[in-house]
Amino acid sequence: MILVTGGLGFIGSHAVQALLDRDEECVLVQRRAAEVPPGRFTRPVQVEQGDVADLGTLLDIGKRHRITGIVHLAGSMPWPPSDEPAVAATRRSLGSLLNVLQAATDWGVQRVGVASTIGVYFGGAVAGALREDQPLSMGPGPVIPTFKKIGELLNGFVAGAAGLDVVNYRISGTWGPLGHADPFFAGPALIHAAAAGEPADLSTLYAQPHAEDALDLCYVKDTGRAIALLQTAGTLNHPTYNVASGRPTSNAEVIAAIKKVVPDAQVDLPVGGEGSDAYLDITRLHEDTGYQPEYDTERAAAEYIAWLRAGNER
Repeated sequence: MILVTGGLGFIGSHAVQALLDRDEECVLVQRRAAEVPPGRFTRPVQVEQGDVADLGTLLDIGKRHRITGIVHLAGSMPWPPSDEPAVAATRRSLGSLLNVLQAATDWGVQRVGVASTIGVYFGGAVAGALREDQPLSMGPGPVIPTFKKIGELLNGFVAGAAGLDVVNYRISGTWGPLGHADPFFAGPALIHAAAAGEPADLSTLYAQPHAEDALDLCYVKDTGRAIALLQTAGTLNHPTYNVASGRPTSNAEVIAAIKKVVPDAQVDLPVGGEGSDAYLDITRLHEDTGYQPEYDTERAAAEYIAWLRAGNER
């Protein structure tokens, strides 16, 4: 049975479904009491209430279920900003990761997968294919990439010292069903606006988006499937994998895909941005799992809009 933290979240839900599609059983750990929304999964899953920051509660789950693997997707960083003191927030975040690794050691699990982010690559000049073995900027930066870099280092140390199989997922920009407005890229906001027949609300973005802006944008069903493949692969040759589409997608491409479905969508963006050709190289992922993205931009936009128009939100 695979334990998935954050298994009712955006990426977590799709990773769980992809694991179920591979005939795995899943138990989901949720900090707050929650029931599985009707129709979320095609097969039953079990849900345990517990906070991974509480080691005792986490270890108790292993007394009720035979855990063979862990997919750790729950967010435990001090984000969004809160009133929690910085040192306490740091202790909780890193302590949660160490608790997951402790549980994995105690349970003798086969593999632990841990969510990282495309953001670890940023902090300097970024262009072209971003590969897992390239040097990363280790200077201070935004909270999420900073904590993910620290987490990757801790994972590598514990894996070697404790003999664990720990895999880092460097997840690219992700969009699709169960998603929401993102502060870093415009795609989700544009999709929601088109589905609702309203002008796009871009107020949640950190900067004004432009048509030329581009990012490795991966449909969430591909993201979830990649995670499931990494969790269930017999042998992996690396500790870190890019989870992505393997190509840059511009806002202009997203807008064109939207207008094939909703021709009068109010989603145009100004020109004048700095286009980027950066993307996550997925050679490792393909070679070790056979993964290939199944969704191009047009298919992703059409399915996402249809999902929203069917009355789905969360």
